[in-house]
Amino acid sequence: MTRRPPEWMAPLLARVGTARAEDFTRLVTPESGGRESAVLVLLGEQAETGPDVLILQRAATLRTHAGQPAFPGGAADPEDADARATALREANEEVDLDPGSVTVLAELPKLWIPVSDFVVTPVLAWWHAPHPVRPCEPAEVAHVARLPIAELVDPVNRVRVRHPSGWVGPAFAVRGMLVWGFTAGVLSTLLDLGGWSRPWEPGRLVDLPPTGATPAPSAGTDEVDETPVR
Repeated sequence: MTRRPPEWMAPLLARVGTARAEDFTRLVTPESGGRESAVLVLLGEQAETGPDVLILQRAATLRTHAGQPAFPGGAADPEDADARATALREANEEVDLDPGSVTVLAELPKLWIPVSDFVVTPVLAWWHAPHPVRPCEPAEVAHVARLPIAELVDPVNRVRVRHPSGWVGPAFAVRGMLVWGFTAGVLSTLLDLGGWSRPWEPGRLVDLPPTGATPAPSAGTDEVDETPVR
């Protein structure tokens, strides 16, 4: 059975087919090598808050990406048929997402994360049959949330973050979560492609703490900023 995504997704779907890796990052994805992985960019809708995206927060005790919000996803397993299979399997393992509740719409360009040498395929999907989700392994996932797009694009919630390495990129401060790094970079581009972004002044700069912080991610504004926070 073919399920049509809602009309509000039409502008995004019209543009993602021609999206390039350069739309998401300045880093060039290697032609070979790197560890294949995938994340699920799952868009849904609720009557009270409108369109949203599913985001999880990593546990604070992890050795890497501790406490960082992210899309569900991870490294490919040998038995995974493709990036879609990887993204859906990981989402099921992490937050108990039913793969049958999801309609996969597109695979976005592969993006390279140099520090981990992951080559990540974001898989865009529509949550046609939403259901309750939860952290399956509290030692890995601390929290799961559906963040409304209306709140993500609100200029009040748009900030920039500066990593201890000097990297500066976009971020979203929504519902007690600071979404930054790879996840925020992908989200920022998708919000632009969907025509949902609102003008905002990128003046607010937040420093990330050095303890437990991961090196600069691959998506977003890959720049070094030496300007001190005022």
